[in-house]
Amino acid sequence: MRKSLVVLDDSRECLNAIRFAAMRAAKTGGGVQVLAVIPTNEIPHGMGVADVMRAEAYERIQAHFEVFAKWMRDRPGVEPELVVREGEPGNELLAQINDDPEIGIVVLAASTESAGPGPLISRLMREMANLSCPITIVPGDISRERLEQIT
Repeated sequence: MRKSLVVLDDSRECLNAIRFAAMRAAKTGGGVQVLAVIPTNEIPHGMGVADVMRAEAYERIQAHFEVFAKWMRDRPGVEPELVVREGEPGNELLAQINDDPEIGIVVLAASTESAGPGPLISRLMREMANLSCPITIVPGDISRERLEQIT
């Protein structure tokens, strides 16, 4: 099954990428894989603290994911898959693309800030020649109604 890969993070625009991926998957018979990355610089080393912080990060990610997963199951009727990795987000996104041959497209939402499209989009644009799938960039401030129209 062809999967859309979307990144779950704390950005406002993340919701639009997830909506787009789920609505497209529902209309094309594909799946949605949601990638969450725990940055290694947020987990200290030593004395058991790392294990506690890692467990707390996984719990936060799971709770965040379940909100979106419920919407995907109820609305477009898609059962999402959660993948959690640890490391630098750009590296882990590229690694996930390379590790899963069923990923057919990466869906990211552009930042609404004037500083640029965001670090993940910038990173993937530099790596375009080496990617095994296309990228869809969703405007970060696009309305839900417009997303429904174009999917």
